[in-house]
Amino acid sequence: MSERRPRPAARNGKRSVWRRALTPPAEPPAALPAPLTDPPSAEPADTGSVVQAALYRDGVRVSTPASLADTFRELRDQPDGMAWIGLARPTEAELLSLAAEFDLHPLAVEDAMEAHQRPKLERYGETLFVVLRAARYLDALEEVDFGELHVFVGPDFLITVRHGAAPDLSAVRRRMEDTTELLKLGPEAVLYAILDSVVDGYVPVVSGVQNDIDEIETEVFRGDPAVSRRIYELSREMVEFQRATRPLVGMLHALMAGFAKYGTDEELQRYLRDVADHVTHTSERVDGFRQALADILTVNATLVTQQQNAEMRALAEAGFEQNEEIKKISSWAAILFAPTLVGTIYGMNFDHMPELHWLLGYPFAVLLMAAVCTSLYVIFKRKDWL
Repeated sequence: MSERRPRPAARNGKRSVWRRALTPPAEPPAALPAPLTDPPSAEPADTGSVVQAALYRDGVRVSTPASLADTFRELRDQPDGMAWIGLARPTEAELLSLAAEFDLHPLAVEDAMEAHQRPKLERYGETLFVVLRAARYLDALEEVDFGELHVFVGPDFLITVRHGAAPDLSAVRRRMEDTTELLKLGPEAVLYAILDSVVDGYVPVVSGVQNDIDEIETEVFRGDPAVSRRIYELSREMVEFQRATRPLVGMLHALMAGFAKYGTDEELQRYLRDVADHVTHTSERVDGFRQALADILTVNATLVTQQQNAEMRALAEAGFEQNEEIKKISSWAAILFAPTLVGTIYGMNFDHMPELHWLLGYPFAVLLMAAVCTSLYVIFKRKDWL
């Protein structure tokens, strides 16, 4: 990447050194109880200014300046040194001082100030500007948290500007400082180690999302009413995850295209290709997750529709049964209304009614009530109301 620094000669056992540096250290044996309080990290996630600035020479830390001004002064006094400056949510004044000292391009500085950038790779003269989207899976909340990292890579400096809790660059710095042979290669080696750390951070996210999808599938067929919201939220996270991983594939291929031009070390080339393979695999997994969530959402919508249809059918059947009962009640009410009407008329105690003194008046009234009731019963029976 830089033409100022000659490439070091190949060393015996160099491949094992690279594997040690780019692979996270194994978990220590649980022989001793954990301390009650965590030791202070080299790069705490909640600071809002300069996290750490250090100067290196031949892969060894030679100084840890207390401020940016001291870092600039000591770097000038050590022309063969390299400055590694880490910032988290820096102020505008800090970025402007870095821009003035290292001749950073205004557009790149503006992007670092604003944040919320898409992953990208841009070259401004001898300075490379890289934007990365890191991710971590929060088990307690069962969601994916995204962070943003901006990296300025120059001939003798590397500046990281972090927005968010991820990634944990303190682990990258410790691994690099433990591997002098790797750190000797300069800022480009640090950049590749950061890329490898960001990509390795996608692995637990992929695992967590896979578990979420398995749980969602179970909830869908169980008929959980809240599963639709969970599918939608996870789909949005996968969109963000896709935006973080898909551009990274093209960025790594762009870096690989400049191997010959910038004299990149052969081991760096191998490990960058390995990182590119991991990113491609992760990007394909994320694409598969999005398609799986879309299919699950379709199945869930089908199941919900079937459930609604079954409920509507049950309501319709209940309504039909109620209607049949109402028909029967109405029919019997109409049948009983006929004799009630006749009886009510003849029950009026008026002296001047034609039928009161008629010999056949009573039999006629009874016969009339029977005829009306029989006629109504026959009519309602034919209409299947009874």
